[in-house]
Amino acid sequence: MDVLLLSRLQFAVATMFHFLFVPLTLGLSFLIAIMETKYAKTGDETYLRMTKFWGKLFLINFAVGVVTGISLEFQFGTNWSKYSVYVGDIFGSLLAIEATVAFFLESTFIGIWIFGWKKLSAKAHAFVMWLVAIGGSISAVWILIANAWMQHPVGFTIRNGRAELTDLWAIITQEFAALEILHTLSSAYILGAFFVMGISAYHLLKKQHVDVFTRSFNIALVFGLVASIFLVIEGDIHAIDVAKKQPAKLAAMESHWETKAMAPVYLFAWPDEENEKNKIEIGAIPGVLSFLAYHDVNAVVKGLKDFPKEERPPVAITALAFKVMVGLGFYFPLITIIAWFRRKKIMESPWLLRILLFSIPLPYLAIEAGWVVAEVGRQPWIVYGLMKTSQAASVLPSEHVLITLIGFLVVYGLLGFAGFYMMAINAIKGPAPAVAEIEHA
Repeated sequence: MDVLLLSRLQFAVATMFHFLFVPLTLGLSFLIAIMETKYAKTGDETYLRMTKFWGKLFLINFAVGVVTGISLEFQFGTNWSKYSVYVGDIFGSLLAIEATVAFFLESTFIGIWIFGWKKLSAKAHAFVMWLVAIGGSISAVWILIANAWMQHPVGFTIRNGRAELTDLWAIITQEFAALEILHTLSSAYILGAFFVMGISAYHLLKKQHVDVFTRSFNIALVFGLVASIFLVIEGDIHAIDVAKKQPAKLAAMESHWETKAMAPVYLFAWPDEENEKNKIEIGAIPGVLSFLAYHDVNAVVKGLKDFPKEERPPVAITALAFKVMVGLGFYFPLITIIAWFRRKKIMESPWLLRILLFSIPLPYLAIEAGWVVAEVGRQPWIVYGLMKTSQAASVLPSEHVLITLIGFLVVYGLLGFAGFYMMAINAIKGPAPAVAEIEHA
């Protein structure tokens, strides 16, 4: 097999698997910080039980996330050595800041949180959880700044055949990075909220630990509602920026082949890349793509035919992933708004609790689809407009990459099974009994 394809598959497997755990760490940490703060303020034991229950799930998820993330940075030196040589001055600096500052701080605070229950006051312990949550988001911010530079490179010069850093501030403050950070973090917060609402719904359906899970549900509902509505608004602004800076990706996202004004959006379209058209087009809505891209229904949107074939992203997978992401992006605010109006009668709404229970995987699916849109939609560029993916791969025997790819699949499969199994067991088991329940027993 082609070594480039194998290297891409290996990186995609590692990244997408790692990305199953990172967003939950980001979202769940803030929810636990809110719960523990309520305990520190009120002394109510129910909030303490909530904090410890969700904290156990958080720690299992965090541990698997750390293990699966380590291999990613090694791949830049093994599978993508030409990329590392060409842009290591910039990309390496950003990853180094993330690892030596943000991640180590986050890990240190997690250690203090685990072992500090009997050594810190309730308020100090809750404050540490806020530092864990903020540290996790700062860590993600540096990773996303590095990724945003690959999507829209700024602040560099080409010298001696390499991209060299000239303006770190320009990289950190560019609009693409800000929008990518807001988009990804709000997605992670939605995942955290739906995770808590879904598990809470499971226990409420069984009418067990009602006090703990009613409060957990309500905290997550507010958190998820705000994040869901924000994401829809931010997503619109992000699409406008993509239209300006990555027009080929925008055209692929909507299977848009011809350059035209009043460009339509289709409720469903399936591309025929060989013949440069759509095989299926259902439900055309004229002008909507022009409006979404430029806030003007008469704006001209560049079609895929106006890009050289060798510079077009894979259209089918990009378009399908975009539809999945957008569809779920509207589902989340809709279901949280319904839950908000039913929150006082949630125990009388088993149908809604079942929907939320079965919705737990959906934010995972939306986040993975979003990753596909961002990364596959950027192809054939590894650094947009600067370096193609085909120029970045290491020269390696294909069988070596194939063997390591199989190894990744096996190890990650085992890690994923163990991680989700442990979380499922603890989630079903529920929180520790209240002191009154123990005395009564």
